[in-house]
Amino acid sequence: MKNAYVFPGQGAQFSGMGKDLYDNSQNAHTLFEHANDILGFRITDIMFEGTAEELRQTSVTQPAVFLHSVILASTLGIKPDAVAGHSLGEFSALVAAGALSFEDGLRLVAKRAAAMQRACEVEQGAMAAVLRLPDVTIEQICESVEGVVVAANYNCPGQLVISGAVDAVNEACEKMKE
Repeated sequence: MKNAYVFPGQGAQFSGMGKDLYDNSQNAHTLFEHANDILGFRITDIMFEGTAEELRQTSVTQPAVFLHSVILASTLGIKPDAVAGHSLGEFSALVAAGALSFEDGLRLVAKRAAAMQRACEVEQGAMAAVLRLPDVTIEQICESVEGVVVAANYNCPGQLVISGAVDAVNEACEKMKE
């Protein structure tokens, strides 16, 4: 039998994530505490007891999802034959595959999250999933809109995520409804 791990991206966070691992696995407990030291703050406090709003902050969300994914995978005791990840989950997959160390993966994710958080603070942005339109149609609509809006994630055939400035994303969504 072959084993594969598929890791989620941002958006998979929830209050209480990882608490059961922390409480029931010494290995997980050690890794979470090591992560707190690397990050310079107690991310576990936010993960285990934080509000949905606290967890939505990109600078917290991304390291939290990464930690939950990687630590859960490490506690399973099964070396995967294959790994994959969606967006942020690609970093978890690299750690699970042994291509990145836990520490380097966490540092990269933390830097990525901080950069994305800063970008959000400079200009308020938005994202929208678009279903059942051809990619080329979505791309053309984005190009026709004044302001910044682009195809950001080609998730699968028939589902593409656009992102950009709030007004531009809203205008693109209205045109796509037409």
